[in-house]
Order: sequence, then C-alpha cells, then structure tokens
Amino acid sequence: MPDNAPRAIASALLHWYDHNARDLPWRARPGANAPDPYRVWLSEVMLQQTQVASVIPYFDKFTRTWPTVEALAASEDADLMAAWAGLGYYARARNLLACAREVARRGAFPDTEQGLRELPGVGGYTAAAIAAIAFGRRAVVVDANVERVVSRLFAVEDVLPGAKAKIYALTDSVTPELRSGDFAQAMMDLGSGICTARSPKCLLCPLREHCAGFAGGTPERYPRKAAKPPKPQRFGTMFWLERDGAVLLVRRPDKGLLGGMRALPTGAWADSPPGLADPPAKAEWKLLTETVSHGFTHFNLDVALAAATLSSHAGAAVEGEWWPVADLESAGLPTVFAKAARQFRRMLCAV
Repeated sequence: MPDNAPRAIASALLHWYDHNARDLPWRARPGANAPDPYRVWLSEVMLQQTQVASVIPYFDKFTRTWPTVEALAASEDADLMAAWAGLGYYARARNLLACAREVARRGAFPDTEQGLRELPGVGGYTAAAIAAIAFGRRAVVVDANVERVVSRLFAVEDVLPGAKAKIYALTDSVTPELRSGDFAQAMMDLGSGICTARSPKCLLCPLREHCAGFAGGTPERYPRKAAKPPKPQRFGTMFWLERDGAVLLVRRPDKGLLGGMRALPTGAWADSPPGLADPPAKAEWKLLTETVSHGFTHFNLDVALAAATLSSHAGAAVEGEWWPVADLESAGLPTVFAKAARQFRRMLCAV
C-alpha cells in the first residue's frame, strides 16, 4: 500500500460520510459539535450484540424516562430491568446502572479512553467509541462492521478471532488524528450499508480503489472465520400458576443468566427434559401439548409448558408476586418468558 494510502482512505471515507451519514438519535451531524456523552454511552451499550433498528425505540424510551445520567443513576433496579426487557444480554442492564451511578458519583464521564475503561461494564471497544465520538479523542474503534471493512480492505488472510490484533493494528494505521469519531461512525455505516456480510455493494463503495479484497475479486471471502461448534441443547419446564386473574411471577437470582429479571417460575435447565420437577407450588399441574424454543448465545433451549390454577382460598403461601394476566406486558419479561407467556395464554384461552 502506498505511503499516502492511509490519508487517502480516511479522506475518501469522511467525504462519503459527510454526504451519507445515517441520521440516528444519539448522533451529531458530521462535523458538528460532539454529542452528549451520556447518549453516546447509552447507545453503545445498547448496540452491543443488537441491531440498530431494535435499539432505536429502546433508546428513545430510555432518554424520555431518564434524560440524564443522573436520572438513570437514581432509578430503581426493577424499573430499569423492566424497561430493558426484550433487548437481551441482560448483564448489560445491570452494568448500565452500576456505570450510571459511578458517573453520577464522579460528576461527569471521564474524557479519556483510559478513564472510561475504569467504569463498570465499559470495555475496550466502548471506551474507544465514547472517547472518539463524544470527546474527539483519537481512538481506534473496531466493531464487527469495522472488522469486516478492514479485513476486506487489506485482504486479511488470518482467521478470526486470532486476526483481531492484526485488524486492530490495520485500523489504527488508517484512523486519522482529526475527526476520528466521524471516521469510526463512517466505518460502521459503510459496513452496515455498503460492505455488508453478503452481497456487498462494491460499486458504491468510496474505498473500492483501495480495497485488496475487491481487487482480488472475492471480497465476501473476508473476514475469514473459524467454524463455530454446534450449540449445546438444554431443556426446561416453565410453570403458569393462575389465581383470580393473576399469574405467579418470580424474580430470577441477581447473578446468572437473566439475573434480576421478573420471570415465570422454572426449574433447572438441564441436558434432558425435567418434566414437572421443581414446581413453584403444590397444584394439579398439567403439561400442555406445545413447547417453546429459544436460542441463547451459548445454548439452545426447549421448554415444556405446565399450567395449574389455585383457588382464592388456597392456604399455603406462594413465593413470588401475582401479576394481572391482562397487564402482563407491563411486567418486562425477558424474551423467552414473554414468548412462553403468549403461548400459555393462547393455549389456555382455547381450552
């Protein structure tokens, strides 16, 4: 690559971005004053493992409910977890609240990459993104879109995840001193709209003349990735216990998968179907004929559905909270439990 290529790449990409930047609620326009660090941080946390289209309504809801980091820091844990329901990767929500409280205690977000990394839940990528976008610091920002663009730009033959250090160094080599935040967002936009995983629109790409992958005729070959092993399969049972128009919900343990979230009662998720083991109360449980399947990051889950009804005069206390069935959407159930609740209601109404 010629000595002037990094400058040419940055210049071409920023020129393209000035005319084609996505209009997103957490962004400032290209070349404008930097956006509010709170909005940048919030969007970056939400965007981890989640598509932009899914994030926008959550971002709008959060910033209406908690317009500042101080307001978010003062929120109740249960309120935040309920508002997060459906975005997945719920450890992010717990870290979000811990980080907001730390920033409120300090009085402001740190304005350097190193300082940002000291905050709860803020890793290398998020710290670099906030430093570049919100504070104008030169930082090397590499997400999945940037990995794809850079691996094609330089025809990186190394296989991911082992190639991450090389891709970072190559991204560093083309990141400009000025407007590195715009440059990072331009890379993200290029990867999401032009240099896509399948059928990249190379003829529209502002970096086409610099791209080794395009020159070789096989840009879709990159990034090269190691084959993923199949996900393990787990099984469980979810319990629908109804009384006087309300259903029993429990709070999951703070630590672990879906920690701190409201949920339908469920026993352990195991390598084989547990049947009616570990119900939340003694009752005449009936296994329904349909099941619910859900994919988590590291395993697939199939759950059986068991239902029962308690009379108003049932003597034994049941641990949990009784939530009106008609208002169940407001409980903020995680996706897998919301999916099961919809199935329960559909099947029980049909009985």
